[in-house]
Amino acid sequence: MKRILIFSITYHPYIGGAEIAIKEITDRIPDVHFDMVTLRLSDDVPHFERIGNVNIHRIGFVKKGKLKNSRVVFPLSLNKYFFTFYACLHALRLHKKHAYNMTWAMMANYAGFAALFFKILKPNVKYLLTLQEGDPLSHIKKRIRFVHPIFLQIFKKADAIQTISTFLKKFAKDAGYTKKIFVIPNGVDTSIYKKYREDSELESYKNIVGKKVSEDGKGINGENIVLVTASRLVYKNGVDTLIKSLKFLPQDTRLVVIGDGPLMISLKDIAEDVAFERVLFTGFLEHDVIPKYLSVCDIFVRPSRSEGFGNSFIEAMACSVPIVGTEVGGITDFLFDPEKNCEALPTGLFAKVDNPESVARAVMKYVKNTKLKEDIIKNAQRMVVLKYEWNSVAKQMNRLFIDVMK
Repeated sequence: MKRILIFSITYHPYIGGAEIAIKEITDRIPDVHFDMVTLRLSDDVPHFERIGNVNIHRIGFVKKGKLKNSRVVFPLSLNKYFFTFYACLHALRLHKKHAYNMTWAMMANYAGFAALFFKILKPNVKYLLTLQEGDPLSHIKKRIRFVHPIFLQIFKKADAIQTISTFLKKFAKDAGYTKKIFVIPNGVDTSIYKKYREDSELESYKNIVGKKVSEDGKGINGENIVLVTASRLVYKNGVDTLIKSLKFLPQDTRLVVIGDGPLMISLKDIAEDVAFERVLFTGFLEHDVIPKYLSVCDIFVRPSRSEGFGNSFIEAMACSVPIVGTEVGGITDFLFDPEKNCEALPTGLFAKVDNPESVARAVMKYVKNTKLKEDIIKNAQRMVVLKYEWNSVAKQMNRLFIDVMK
């Protein structure tokens, strides 16, 4: 049996797109032995456990009690700096026992540095780097400017690089990687999203999000417009722009903000200025609950300032929710606007970055043009099934693992 060691800064129960991707992929490849080195962070999670098809080895100092998903603050945040070295040392000990065929670094961050140092010490073990970065590349470059030459080695020492978007493929090339780069996106389990659309509980979720009869007749099918976004509450995701767009939409339009993050308080302040009673902040939700919220909302909107891929868009498409995004980063791999991408079947609408009025105009296009909305939903769902099913993604990743380990 082939053996792969994964380096990832975080893993369950602290999940985001990258962590979900690891689990969905590894669960579908039972004939490979997977180990992982990751941070522990809190004392309510064990040093070691098996989750799905991965043996999890957690390291680092912790805080007492449960850690909220997005609240890694000083001094706990120092863990990521120590991770580079401790993860490499722990990996060397595991390698003596398991003799890995390959290491797999999830992102060119501290996990990437750990994989680089392991590769230097064990050059015969193959090394795969996955890029899932969502931050602006200018921000990443500024953050690593003091170690830039070493950072570039994370790319150059890799035996293969896989990215989740063509945007990140360019990032790898700009970092000096000259070998073949494999673009394999993240995915969704469409069967789960179909189940939620048929869930009898959804009526209660309509009450939670504020779905009601339209006050001025400017809504959808006689009901008010309910927008939804799901993201970490950070600057790059443009949630502030989305909240401000409510000023340009019918007064009974509601917005559901799913997620947590460092900007929660400032975003609530913005909502207070606009109309606080129109915005519902759910905070962090378990991943299997999010589809229920999506399914009772009308339009998914994320006016991102940057995006490595944007898995939440794909999840909304799988829930039959039309999307509004911005023409940045990996979003352009799957969002085709009928005005900007005439050669492709439309799968969503673009709004301008940092432009609340543009967001509102895109929303109202869906409201006023039912046929456009229905066509976009149908096209987007077909695309998700053909290109973004986890079963298909896992097969592509398994072929890549096999090729790299030859």
